[in-house]
Amino acid sequence: QVQLVESGGGLLQAGDSLRLSCAASGRTFSNYAMGWFRQAPGKEREFVASISYNGGATYYEDSVEGRFTISRDNAKNTVTLQMNSLKPEDTAVYYCAAALYFSIRKMLPDEYTYWGQGTQVTVSS
Repeated sequence: QVQLVESGGGLLQAGDSLRLSCAASGRTFSNYAMGWFRQAPGKEREFVASISYNGGATYYEDSVEGRFTISRDNAKNTVTLQMNSLKPEDTAVYYCAAALYFSIRKMLPDEYTYWGQGTQVTVSS
């Protein structure tokens, strides 16, 4: 129903900013809640941020609150993650995910049906 492709990853230094993008294909992008997750080597995949289907609600993991901003443009079928004040701890592969729910509540990880292949973000100290 939907395919997701992340882009924008790269090599950065602590304090830098980076904007990740997720391009979605499909007819029903506006019906999906969208989320960003990340996974560092040797660690489990963790929630980063999410946004409801209509953009009316956003959620953030505590460690990125105030530094990261998630947004979406349903007309362009894209969701973005603006990352500011990056830290070495932010180093991970970042994944875009979609959940087919109209509720604005925060989605659980297993409620995300579609996942992108990820984009690498590396932050040096």
